[in-house]
Amino acid sequence: MSTLITNARVVRPGADAPEDGELLDLLIEDGKFIRIEAGISADAADTVIDAAGKIAFPGVVDAHQHWGIYNPLGEDAETESRACVQGGVTTSLSYMRTGQYYMNTGGSYADVFPKVLEATEGRPYVDYAYHLAPMSKEHIAEIPSLIADHGVTSFKIFMFYGSHGLHGRSVDQSEFLMTPEGERYDLAHFEFVMRGIQAAREQLGDKAEHISLSLHCETAEIMSAYTKIVEEEGTLQGLAAYSASRPPHSEGLAVTIAAFLADETQLPNINLLHLSSRKAMTAAMRMAKAFPHVNFRREVTIGHLLADIETAYGLGGKVNPPLRPRDDVEALWEHLLAGDIDWVVSDHACCKDEKKFAEDRGDIFAAKSGFGGAEYLLPGLVSEGRKRGLSWRRIAELTSLNPASRYGLPGKGDIAVGMDADIALVDPDHTWTVRPEDSESTQEYTPFEGFELGAKVTDTFVRGQRVLADGSVSGSPAGRYLHRPYK
Repeated sequence: MSTLITNARVVRPGADAPEDGELLDLLIEDGKFIRIEAGISADAADTVIDAAGKIAFPGVVDAHQHWGIYNPLGEDAETESRACVQGGVTTSLSYMRTGQYYMNTGGSYADVFPKVLEATEGRPYVDYAYHLAPMSKEHIAEIPSLIADHGVTSFKIFMFYGSHGLHGRSVDQSEFLMTPEGERYDLAHFEFVMRGIQAAREQLGDKAEHISLSLHCETAEIMSAYTKIVEEEGTLQGLAAYSASRPPHSEGLAVTIAAFLADETQLPNINLLHLSSRKAMTAAMRMAKAFPHVNFRREVTIGHLLADIETAYGLGGKVNPPLRPRDDVEALWEHLLAGDIDWVVSDHACCKDEKKFAEDRGDIFAAKSGFGGAEYLLPGLVSEGRKRGLSWRRIAELTSLNPASRYGLPGKGDIAVGMDADIALVDPDHTWTVRPEDSESTQEYTPFEGFELGAKVTDTFVRGQRVLADGSVSGSPAGRYLHRPYK
Protein backbone atom coordinates (compact mmCIF):
# COMPACT_ATOMS: atom_id res chain seq x y z
CA MET A 1 0.00 0.00 0.00
CA SER A 2 1.22 3.48 -0.85
CA THR A 3 0.04 6.86 0.42
CA LEU A 4 0.57 10.32 -0.99
CA ILE A 5 0.20 13.36 1.28
CA THR A 6 -0.03 16.50 -0.84
CA ASN A 7 0.29 20.22 -0.19
CA ALA A 8 2.17 20.04 3.12
CA ARG A 9 4.47 22.66 4.59
CA VAL A 10 7.24 20.29 5.64
CA VAL A 11 9.35 20.98 8.73
CA ARG A 12 12.74 19.31 8.89
CA PRO A 13 15.13 19.53 11.84
CA GLY A 14 18.24 21.43 10.82
CA ALA A 15 16.48 23.33 8.05
CA ASP A 16 14.68 26.64 8.04
CA ALA A 17 11.65 25.27 6.16
CA PRO A 18 8.78 25.58 5.73
CA GLU A 19 9.29 28.54 3.46
CA ASP A 20 6.21 30.70 3.02
CA GLY A 21 4.09 29.30 0.24
CA GLU A 22 6.30 26.26 -0.41
CA LEU A 23 4.17 23.12 -0.52
CA LEU A 24 5.61 19.63 -0.85
CA ASP A 25 4.19 16.16 -1.39
CA LEU A 26 5.18 13.10 0.63
CA LEU A 27 5.07 9.69 -1.03
CA ILE A 28 5.03 6.77 1.40
CA GLU A 29 5.45 3.09 0.62
CA ASP A 30 5.86 0.16 3.03
CA GLY A 31 5.91 2.58 5.95
CA LYS A 32 8.84 4.66 4.63
CA PHE A 33 9.22 7.97 2.85
CA ILE A 34 10.28 7.26 -0.73
CA ARG A 35 9.84 10.70 -2.34
CA ILE A 36 9.57 14.23 -0.93
CA GLU A 37 9.09 16.87 -3.58
CA ALA A 38 6.52 19.12 -5.19
CA GLY A 39 4.10 17.95 -7.84
CA ILE A 40 4.07 14.17 -7.34
CA SER A 41 1.32 12.67 -9.48
CA ALA A 42 -1.72 11.27 -7.70
CA ASP A 43 -1.32 8.18 -9.84
CA ALA A 44 1.79 7.28 -7.84
CA ALA A 45 -0.21 6.17 -4.78
CA ASP A 46 -3.17 4.03 -3.74
CA THR A 47 -4.40 6.70 -1.31
CA VAL A 48 -4.12 10.48 -1.63
CA ILE A 49 -4.59 12.84 1.33
CA ASP A 50 -4.56 16.61 0.93
CA ALA A 51 -2.75 18.36 3.79
CA ALA A 52 -4.24 21.65 2.61
CA GLY A 53 -1.22 23.70 3.59
CA LYS A 54 -0.91 22.40 7.13
CA ILE A 55 2.48 22.08 8.82
CA ALA A 56 3.95 18.58 8.55
CA PHE A 57 6.17 17.83 11.55
CA PRO A 58 8.16 14.64 12.06
CA GLY A 59 6.10 12.46 14.40
CA VAL A 60 6.85 13.30 18.01
CA VAL A 61 9.20 10.95 19.87
CA ASP A 62 7.88 11.37 23.40
CA ALA A 63 10.87 10.16 25.37
CA HIS A 64 9.20 10.23 28.80
CA GLN A 65 5.94 8.45 29.51
CA HIS A 66 4.65 6.04 32.16
CA TRP A 67 2.30 3.36 30.89
CA GLY A 68 0.95 1.03 33.53
CA ILE A 69 1.91 3.00 36.62
CA TYR A 70 -1.69 3.34 37.93
CA ASN A 71 -3.75 1.29 35.47
CA PRO A 72 -3.18 -2.16 33.97
CA LEU A 73 -0.30 -1.92 31.52
CA GLY A 74 -2.19 -3.30 28.54
CA GLU A 75 -5.09 -0.92 29.16
CA ASP A 76 -2.79 2.10 29.30
CA ALA A 77 -0.93 0.96 26.21
CA GLU A 78 -4.16 1.24 24.24
CA THR A 79 -6.02 4.17 25.78
CA GLU A 80 -3.07 6.43 26.48
CA SER A 81 -1.57 5.81 23.05
CA ARG A 82 -4.86 7.10 21.65
CA ALA A 83 -4.18 10.28 23.60
CA CYS A 84 -0.65 10.26 22.16
CA VAL A 85 -1.81 10.55 18.57
CA GLN A 86 -3.92 13.59 19.52
CA GLY A 87 -0.67 15.29 20.48
CA GLY A 88 1.24 14.26 17.37
CA VAL A 89 3.15 11.55 19.26
CA THR A 90 4.10 8.59 17.07
CA THR A 91 6.71 6.95 19.33
CA SER A 92 6.39 6.48 23.08
CA LEU A 93 9.29 5.62 25.37
CA SER A 94 7.87 4.57 28.72
CA TYR A 95 9.71 4.10 32.01
CA MET A 96 9.37 0.76 33.75
CA ARG A 97 10.70 -0.64 37.01
CA THR A 98 10.01 -3.45 39.44
CA GLY A 99 8.37 -2.78 42.81
CA GLN A 100 5.01 -1.34 43.81
CA TYR A 101 2.96 0.23 41.02
CA TYR A 102 3.86 -0.72 37.44
CA MET A 103 3.93 -4.54 37.40
CA ASN A 104 3.75 -4.76 41.22
CA THR A 105 6.41 -7.41 41.29
CA GLY A 106 10.05 -7.89 42.14
CA GLY A 107 12.61 -10.26 40.70
CA SER A 108 14.78 -10.34 37.62
CA TYR A 109 14.07 -8.53 34.39
CA ALA A 110 14.63 -11.85 32.66
CA ASP A 111 11.31 -12.83 34.22
CA VAL A 112 9.57 -9.44 34.35
CA PHE A 113 10.36 -7.81 31.02
CA PRO A 114 8.87 -10.53 28.78
CA LYS A 115 5.63 -10.02 30.74
CA VAL A 116 5.84 -6.29 30.01
CA LEU A 117 6.20 -6.98 26.29
CA GLU A 118 3.40 -9.54 26.34
CA ALA A 119 1.04 -7.13 28.11
CA THR A 120 1.57 -4.38 25.55
CA GLU A 121 1.82 -6.36 22.30
CA GLY A 122 -0.84 -5.37 19.80
CA ARG A 123 -2.40 -2.69 22.03
CA PRO A 124 -0.69 0.66 21.23
CA TYR A 125 -1.59 3.01 18.39
CA VAL A 126 2.01 4.27 18.35
CA ASP A 127 5.42 2.64 18.17
CA TYR A 128 6.97 2.12 21.58
CA ALA A 129 10.00 1.15 23.61
CA TYR A 130 10.91 0.99 27.28
CA HIS A 131 13.53 2.49 29.57
CA LEU A 132 14.31 0.20 32.52
CA ALA A 133 15.44 1.03 36.06
CA PRO A 134 18.01 -1.32 37.65
CA MET A 135 16.66 -1.62 41.21
CA SER A 136 18.99 -4.37 42.49
CA LYS A 137 22.41 -5.95 42.00
CA GLU A 138 20.74 -8.64 39.89
CA HIS A 139 19.36 -5.99 37.54
CA ILE A 140 22.81 -4.42 37.10
CA ALA A 141 24.19 -7.80 36.06
CA GLU A 142 21.37 -8.10 33.50
CA ILE A 143 22.17 -4.85 31.68
CA PRO A 144 24.23 -6.41 28.84
CA SER A 145 21.52 -8.99 28.10
CA LEU A 146 18.77 -6.38 28.23
CA ILE A 147 20.63 -4.41 25.57
CA ALA A 148 21.61 -7.34 23.36
CA ASP A 149 18.52 -9.52 23.68
CA HIS A 150 15.71 -7.00 24.14
CA GLY A 151 17.05 -3.81 22.56
CA VAL A 152 16.74 -1.79 25.77
CA THR A 153 19.46 0.85 25.48
CA SER A 154 18.34 3.38 28.12
CA PHE A 155 18.18 3.04 31.88
CA LYS A 156 17.01 5.15 34.81
CA ILE A 157 17.77 6.08 38.39
CA PHE A 158 15.09 7.59 40.66
CA MET A 159 17.37 9.51 43.02
CA PHE A 160 14.64 10.45 45.51
CA TYR A 161 13.63 6.86 46.27
CA GLY A 162 16.39 6.70 48.90
CA SER A 163 13.88 7.58 51.63
CA HIS A 164 10.91 8.84 49.66
CA GLY A 165 8.12 6.97 47.93
CA LEU A 166 6.30 7.85 44.75
CA HIS A 167 3.93 10.27 46.47
CA GLY A 168 5.80 11.28 49.63
CA ARG A 169 7.38 9.72 52.68
CA SER A 170 8.14 6.01 52.50
CA VAL A 171 8.23 4.04 55.75
CA ASP A 172 9.78 0.89 54.32
CA GLN A 173 11.95 1.38 51.25
CA SER A 174 12.52 -2.34 50.68
CA GLU A 175 8.82 -3.13 50.78
CA PHE A 176 7.97 -0.27 48.39
CA LEU A 177 10.70 -1.13 45.88
CA MET A 178 10.55 -4.91 46.43
CA THR A 179 14.33 -5.09 46.59
CA PRO A 180 16.19 -8.11 48.03
CA GLU A 181 16.80 -8.21 51.76
CA GLY A 182 20.01 -6.45 52.73
CA GLU A 183 20.19 -4.30 49.59
CA ARG A 184 19.62 -0.55 49.57
CA TYR A 185 18.57 1.83 46.83
CA ASP A 186 20.96 4.65 47.64
CA LEU A 187 23.92 6.64 46.33
CA ALA A 188 26.18 3.59 46.38
CA HIS A 189 23.66 1.68 44.28
CA PHE A 190 23.47 4.61 41.86
CA GLU A 191 27.23 4.49 41.45
CA PHE A 192 27.15 0.77 40.76
CA VAL A 193 24.38 1.23 38.20
CA MET A 194 26.59 3.74 36.39
CA ARG A 195 29.55 1.38 36.48
CA GLY A 196 27.37 -1.44 35.17
CA ILE A 197 26.10 0.64 32.26
CA GLN A 198 29.59 1.84 31.36
CA ALA A 199 30.87 -1.75 31.47
CA ALA A 200 28.06 -2.71 29.06
CA ARG A 201 29.02 0.18 26.75
CA GLU A 202 32.59 -1.09 26.66
CA GLN A 203 31.43 -4.67 26.08
CA LEU A 204 28.95 -3.73 23.34
CA GLY A 205 31.02 -1.12 21.56
CA ASP A 206 28.96 -1.04 18.38
CA LYS A 207 25.92 0.05 20.42
CA ALA A 208 27.76 2.31 22.90
CA GLU A 209 26.64 5.64 21.44
CA HIS A 210 22.98 4.65 21.93
CA ILE A 211 23.36 3.49 25.55
CA SER A 212 22.57 6.11 28.20
CA LEU A 213 21.42 6.68 31.75
CA SER A 214 18.59 9.01 32.76
CA LEU A 215 18.15 10.43 36.24
CA HIS A 216 15.21 11.85 38.16
CA CYS A 217 17.15 14.45 40.15
CA GLU A 218 15.67 15.21 43.55
CA THR A 219 17.30 14.66 46.94
CA ALA A 220 15.36 12.47 49.35
CA GLU A 221 16.75 13.92 52.59
CA ILE A 222 16.01 17.52 51.60
CA MET A 223 12.49 16.61 50.47
CA SER A 224 11.69 14.70 53.64
CA ALA A 225 12.86 17.54 55.86
CA TYR A 226 11.01 20.23 53.92
CA THR A 227 7.82 18.21 53.71
CA LYS A 228 7.78 18.12 57.50
CA ILE A 229 8.44 21.87 57.71
CA VAL A 230 5.69 22.75 55.22
CA GLU A 231 3.15 20.53 56.95
CA GLU A 232 4.01 21.80 60.44
CA GLU A 233 3.91 25.47 59.43
CA GLY A 234 0.63 25.05 57.56
CA THR A 235 0.81 28.42 55.81
CA LEU A 236 0.97 27.05 52.26
CA GLN A 237 -1.73 25.05 50.55
CA GLY A 238 -2.18 23.07 47.37
CA LEU A 239 0.43 23.10 44.63
CA ALA A 240 2.37 25.88 46.35
CA ALA A 241 2.80 23.66 49.41
CA TYR A 242 3.93 20.72 47.32
CA SER A 243 6.49 22.81 45.42
CA ALA A 244 7.90 24.12 48.71
CA SER A 245 8.06 20.59 50.13
CA ARG A 246 10.29 19.51 47.23
CA PRO A 247 12.31 22.74 46.88
CA PRO A 248 14.33 23.61 43.76
CA HIS A 249 17.65 23.35 45.55
CA SER A 250 16.84 19.67 46.11
CA GLU A 251 16.91 19.31 42.32
CA GLY A 252 20.10 21.30 41.98
CA LEU A 253 21.90 19.23 44.62
CA ALA A 254 20.84 15.96 42.99
CA VAL A 255 22.01 17.19 39.57
CA THR A 256 25.40 17.99 41.11
CA ILE A 257 25.71 14.56 42.75
CA ALA A 258 24.67 12.80 39.53
CA ALA A 259 27.25 14.71 37.52
CA PHE A 260 30.08 13.94 39.95
CA LEU A 261 29.20 10.24 39.90
CA ALA A 262 29.11 10.25 36.10
CA ASP A 263 32.63 11.66 36.08
CA GLU A 264 33.78 9.18 38.72
CA THR A 265 32.42 6.19 36.79
CA GLN A 266 33.45 7.55 33.36
CA LEU A 267 29.90 7.17 32.06
CA PRO A 268 29.52 9.83 29.34
CA ASN A 269 25.87 9.63 28.28
CA ILE A 270 23.74 11.24 31.00
CA ASN A 271 20.17 12.51 30.64
CA LEU A 272 18.83 14.92 33.27
CA LEU A 273 15.09 14.44 33.30
CA HIS A 274 12.20 16.92 33.69
CA LEU A 275 14.24 19.81 35.08
CA SER A 276 11.62 22.07 36.61
CA SER A 277 13.32 25.11 38.12
CA ARG A 278 15.83 27.89 37.64
CA LYS A 279 18.12 26.35 40.26
CA ALA A 280 18.00 22.93 38.60
CA MET A 281 18.92 24.45 35.24
CA THR A 282 21.68 26.53 36.79
CA ALA A 283 23.18 23.40 38.35
CA ALA A 284 22.84 21.48 35.07
CA MET A 285 24.67 24.17 33.11
CA ARG A 286 27.41 24.44 35.75
CA MET A 287 27.95 20.68 35.68
CA ALA A 288 28.26 20.72 31.90
CA LYS A 289 31.10 23.22 32.26
CA ALA A 290 32.69 21.34 35.15
CA PHE A 291 32.64 18.01 33.32
CA PRO A 292 32.85 18.82 29.59
CA HIS A 293 33.67 15.20 28.74
CA VAL A 294 30.22 14.10 29.99
CA ASN A 295 27.60 14.34 27.27
CA PHE A 296 24.72 15.75 29.29
CA ARG A 297 21.26 16.05 27.77
CA ARG A 298 18.62 18.20 29.47
CA GLU A 299 14.89 17.52 29.39
CA VAL A 300 11.83 19.58 30.32
CA THR A 301 8.15 18.67 30.21
CA ILE A 302 5.33 20.45 28.45
CA GLY A 303 3.58 20.62 31.83
CA HIS A 304 6.40 22.61 33.41
CA LEU A 305 6.46 24.92 30.37
CA LEU A 306 2.72 25.59 30.26
CA ALA A 307 1.49 25.57 33.87
CA ASP A 308 2.55 26.99 37.20
CA ILE A 309 1.29 26.62 40.77
CA GLU A 310 -1.26 29.38 40.21
CA THR A 311 -2.54 28.58 36.71
CA ALA A 312 -2.82 24.78 36.91
CA TYR A 313 -6.37 23.56 37.40
CA GLY A 314 -6.63 22.12 40.93
CA LEU A 315 -4.67 19.51 42.83
CA GLY A 316 -4.65 17.34 39.72
CA GLY A 317 -1.46 19.23 38.90
CA LYS A 318 0.53 17.28 41.51
CA VAL A 319 3.58 15.79 39.82
CA ASN A 320 7.22 14.96 40.57
CA PRO A 321 9.14 17.23 40.42
CA PRO A 322 6.39 19.72 41.25
CA LEU A 323 4.91 22.43 39.10
CA ARG A 324 6.70 25.62 40.12
CA PRO A 325 6.03 29.36 40.54
CA ARG A 326 5.95 31.48 37.37
CA ASP A 327 9.58 32.62 37.74
CA ASP A 328 10.74 29.03 37.31
CA VAL A 329 8.51 28.57 34.25
CA GLU A 330 10.03 31.67 32.67
CA ALA A 331 13.52 30.39 33.50
CA LEU A 332 12.81 27.17 31.60
CA TRP A 333 11.70 29.18 28.57
CA GLU A 334 14.82 31.33 28.78
CA HIS A 335 17.01 28.23 28.68
CA LEU A 336 14.92 26.59 25.96
CA LEU A 337 15.18 29.64 23.70
CA ALA A 338 18.92 29.84 24.44
CA GLY A 339 19.40 26.28 23.16
CA ASP A 340 20.13 24.73 26.58
CA ILE A 341 17.24 22.21 26.47
CA ASP A 342 17.61 19.09 24.32
CA TRP A 343 14.05 17.80 24.22
CA VAL A 344 10.52 18.38 25.48
CA VAL A 345 8.36 15.50 26.73
CA SER A 346 4.96 14.88 28.30
CA ASP A 347 5.88 12.71 31.32
CA HIS A 348 2.43 11.25 30.64
CA ALA A 349 1.15 9.18 33.60
CA CYS A 350 -2.59 8.62 33.49
CA CYS A 351 -3.97 8.71 37.03
CA LYS A 352 -7.75 8.47 37.11
CA ASP A 353 -9.76 10.71 39.39
CA GLU A 354 -10.66 7.99 41.89
CA LYS A 355 -7.00 6.98 42.18
CA LYS A 356 -5.60 10.50 42.27
CA PHE A 357 -7.83 11.58 45.15
CA ALA A 358 -8.49 8.25 46.81
CA GLU A 359 -7.62 9.40 50.34
CA ASP A 360 -8.54 13.07 50.73
CA ARG A 361 -9.60 15.28 47.86
CA GLY A 362 -8.37 18.45 49.54
CA ASP A 363 -4.97 17.21 50.76
CA ILE A 364 -2.11 17.75 48.30
CA PHE A 365 0.12 15.37 50.25
CA ALA A 366 -2.43 12.55 50.07
CA ALA A 367 -3.07 12.93 46.34
CA LYS A 368 -1.18 10.67 43.94
CA SER A 369 1.58 12.11 41.78
CA GLY A 370 1.46 12.46 38.01
CA PHE A 371 -0.98 13.30 35.25
CA GLY A 372 -1.42 12.80 31.52
CA GLY A 373 -0.41 15.32 28.90
CA ALA A 374 0.82 13.64 25.71
CA GLU A 375 -2.24 14.97 23.86
CA TYR A 376 -1.04 18.53 24.48
CA LEU A 377 2.66 18.03 23.71
CA LEU A 378 3.04 19.29 20.15
CA PRO A 379 0.08 21.72 20.10
CA GLY A 380 1.20 23.18 23.43
CA LEU A 381 4.80 23.68 22.33
CA VAL A 382 3.78 25.17 18.97
CA SER A 383 1.20 27.42 20.60
CA GLU A 384 3.38 28.84 23.37
CA GLY A 385 6.72 28.49 21.61
CA ARG A 386 5.72 30.43 18.50
CA LYS A 387 4.58 33.34 20.69
CA ARG A 388 8.10 33.45 22.11
CA GLY A 389 9.92 33.19 18.77
CA LEU A 390 10.67 29.45 18.77
CA SER A 391 11.32 28.34 15.19
CA TRP A 392 9.59 25.46 13.42
CA ARG A 393 12.99 23.78 13.06
CA ARG A 394 13.70 23.95 16.79
CA ILE A 395 10.29 22.54 17.62
CA ALA A 396 11.03 19.56 15.36
CA GLU A 397 14.43 19.08 17.00
CA LEU A 398 13.02 19.31 20.53
CA THR A 399 10.15 16.89 19.91
CA SER A 400 11.59 14.46 17.36
CA LEU A 401 15.17 14.43 16.15
CA ASN A 402 17.01 14.99 19.42
CA PRO A 403 15.25 12.32 21.52
CA ALA A 404 15.33 9.86 18.60
CA SER A 405 19.07 10.36 18.18
CA ARG A 406 19.83 9.97 21.88
CA TYR A 407 17.67 6.93 22.53
CA GLY A 408 18.77 4.68 19.71
CA LEU A 409 16.13 5.50 17.09
CA PRO A 410 18.07 6.74 14.05
CA GLY A 411 15.24 5.55 11.79
CA LYS A 412 12.90 8.13 13.33
CA GLY A 413 12.84 11.83 14.12
CA ASP A 414 12.97 13.39 10.65
CA ILE A 415 11.04 13.64 7.39
CA ALA A 416 13.54 12.21 4.93
CA VAL A 417 13.67 9.53 2.25
CA GLY A 418 14.26 6.09 3.77
CA MET A 419 13.03 6.98 7.26
CA ASP A 420 9.84 5.85 8.96
CA ALA A 421 6.86 7.84 7.69
CA ASP A 422 5.85 9.27 11.07
CA ILE A 423 4.04 12.57 10.60
CA ALA A 424 1.95 15.03 12.60
CA LEU A 425 -0.08 17.52 10.58
CA VAL A 426 -0.66 20.73 12.53
CA ASP A 427 -3.04 23.57 11.86
CA PRO A 428 -1.08 26.52 13.33
CA ASP A 429 -4.08 28.85 13.27
CA HIS A 430 -6.62 26.70 15.12
CA THR A 431 -7.47 28.16 18.54
CA TRP A 432 -9.16 25.84 21.03
CA THR A 433 -9.76 25.43 24.74
CA VAL A 434 -8.51 22.37 26.64
CA ARG A 435 -11.33 20.26 28.11
CA PRO A 436 -10.70 16.82 29.66
CA GLU A 437 -13.72 15.30 27.93
CA ASP A 438 -12.06 15.93 24.56
CA SER A 439 -9.07 13.75 25.42
CA GLU A 440 -8.82 10.06 24.51
CA SER A 441 -7.06 9.42 27.83
CA THR A 442 -9.09 7.68 30.52
CA GLN A 443 -8.07 10.44 32.94
CA GLU A 444 -11.16 12.51 33.76
CA TYR A 445 -9.38 15.77 34.61
CA THR A 446 -6.39 17.78 33.42
CA PRO A 447 -4.33 20.51 35.08
CA PHE A 448 -4.50 22.31 31.71
CA GLU A 449 -8.30 22.64 31.78
CA GLY A 450 -9.34 26.00 30.40
CA PHE A 451 -5.99 26.71 28.75
CA GLU A 452 -6.34 28.24 25.30
CA LEU A 453 -3.99 26.75 22.70
CA GLY A 454 -3.36 28.27 19.30
CA ALA A 455 -2.44 25.15 17.30
CA LYS A 456 -4.13 21.80 16.71
CA VAL A 457 -2.89 18.39 15.55
CA THR A 458 -5.41 17.25 12.94
CA ASP A 459 -3.79 14.12 11.51
CA THR A 460 -1.14 11.69 12.73
CA PHE A 461 0.58 8.94 10.75
CA VAL A 462 2.61 6.05 12.22
CA ARG A 463 4.78 4.50 9.50
CA GLY A 464 2.31 5.83 6.96
CA GLN A 465 -0.78 4.50 8.74
CA ARG A 466 -3.27 7.25 9.53
CA VAL A 467 -4.11 6.87 13.22
CA LEU A 468 -5.64 10.34 13.65
CA ALA A 469 -7.86 11.64 10.86
CA ASP A 470 -9.37 15.10 10.99
CA GLY A 471 -8.97 15.14 14.77
CA SER A 472 -10.45 11.69 15.47
CA VAL A 473 -8.59 8.47 16.27
CA SER A 474 -8.68 6.26 13.19
CA GLY A 475 -8.18 2.61 12.37
CA SER A 476 -6.78 -0.07 14.65
CA PRO A 477 -3.62 -0.15 16.81
CA ALA A 478 -0.58 0.15 14.55
CA GLY A 479 2.24 0.31 17.09
CA ARG A 480 5.30 -1.94 17.13
CA TYR A 481 7.88 -2.61 19.81
CA LEU A 482 11.19 -0.98 18.83
CA HIS A 483 14.26 -3.14 19.43
CA ARG A 484 17.00 -0.53 19.70
CA PRO A 485 19.13 0.58 17.99
CA TYR A 486 16.27 0.88 15.51
CA LYS A 487 17.15 1.92 11.97
